[in-house]
Amino acid sequence: MPTQVCHPSHKTLLGMCLDVCEGMAYLERANFIHRDLAARNCLVGENYEVKVSDFGMTRFVLDDQYTSSLGSKFPVKWSAPEVIQYSKFSSKSDVWSFGVVMWEVFSEGKMPYENRSNGEVVEAIGAGQRLLRPKLASDFIYQLMEWCWKEVSR
Repeated sequence: MPTQVCHPSHKTLLGMCLDVCEGMAYLERANFIHRDLAARNCLVGENYEVKVSDFGMTRFVLDDQYTSSLGSKFPVKWSAPEVIQYSKFSSKSDVWSFGVVMWEVFSEGKMPYENRSNGEVVEAIGAGQRLLRPKLASDFIYQLMEWCWKEVSR
């Protein structure tokens, strides 16, 4: 007998995003920048409860900014333009990554920029391109993602 695939409801998907958001807000209040927020670094428990994990790249900061040394590796497909261009991480760059996590949740775990190399993603982001709206995301949910992907004004 074939197994049935159970798709979480829109409310459940939004709840998962809220859990991640609350976890990230906690880190920000404690002066930490995660620097590697992605669905692969979130744990999903009973009732789709989500916890942020993998703190290997996390940094404690006093002024909400961390600049990594040139040549340091970082997750390009989840990174804000200021990370790509200047290696500058902040709670704002974590917000960008949160928008990508929302995209991952509402696309049911697809890889962002699936068929593009890191170089192509860097070029696309620099040209103002963003991930397209996932089928399960309403216009309002996608607008939240787009707000996360606004560039930091200089």
